[in-house]
Amino acid sequence: MLKKLDTRFFPNSHFGTSPLYVSFTPSPSLWIWGFDADALLSFSFHCHQKFVALCICILMIARICRLKSSVSFLTRPDRPNLAYHKLKGRNPGVIFLPGLNSNMNGQKATALEDFCNSLGHAFIRFDYTGCGSSDGKFEECTIGKWRKDVLSILDELADGPQILVGSSLGGWLMLHAAIARPDKVAALVGVAVAADHLVTSFKKLPIEAQKEIEEKGEWKFPTKHNEEGYYSLTYDFIREAENHCVLNSPIPITCPLRLIHGMKDDVVPWQISMQVADRVLSKDVDVILRKIGQHRMSEKEDTKLLVNTVDDLIDKLATLA
Repeated sequence: MLKKLDTRFFPNSHFGTSPLYVSFTPSPSLWIWGFDADALLSFSFHCHQKFVALCICILMIARICRLKSSVSFLTRPDRPNLAYHKLKGRNPGVIFLPGLNSNMNGQKATALEDFCNSLGHAFIRFDYTGCGSSDGKFEECTIGKWRKDVLSILDELADGPQILVGSSLGGWLMLHAAIARPDKVAALVGVAVAADHLVTSFKKLPIEAQKEIEEKGEWKFPTKHNEEGYYSLTYDFIREAENHCVLNSPIPITCPLRLIHGMKDDVVPWQISMQVADRVLSKDVDVILRKIGQHRMSEKEDTKLLVNTVDDLIDKLATLA
């Protein structure tokens, strides 16, 4: 059987609308996601199913190699090098800030990159120190060090006004970046913003549990997003993070701010986004709640909402220029 796959359903591909033909015997459909092969605008497989599977594996390996080869590094003499991917284009640029122990290759980051590429706008995604492809050790990191990572990206790689898109922990860091670089940060989009969340979560633990963590020097912060079921954070990490809490006083941010949060988020309560909206000085603030949205906001409609929100801000900034 020769089956035509519509490449419009391949969200991360560069096939455009060129047809992709795969030959196989009747069986559960083979779906190929995320091909990123510039040299292969279209191709055909006219062979049995096993050979098709082999070809798919080869192409996936080629895609991984291409992703690795496209990564650049920001060299810093006094700090670990940061891995990043930069798309040149016009302003305002967009910079994506990932969540805790996440990397720059997540769905939201790549969807925004594809969107910016289609519009011709600049885009940057990167990995924090100790995460993804960046240098450094995760266990030696702090909120303060990651804050400096964001500022390094803004200062060294970004030209002109920028829209920062922060996911979870990245939403906390984007607030700090906007405070530190008000002339460069033109707008903010937060997805499940985790402002102060690690600190408040620790303080909600029983006193006995807090003392035990202090004695052991380690906090196993629960998560559903890795095999271990927790992130290992040092006690010093929590103590240092207290210096970067923002919800205890007015937040000196005056740029447009959009906060997207899922009401089914079982990691970061959606009420935190409401607190951020209340604390910032900006009057141009919208909070968008997704009734069935989860923490990662990775469903198709969630991604569409994020892209449309960034698109609206780009248009808004253009009218203000």
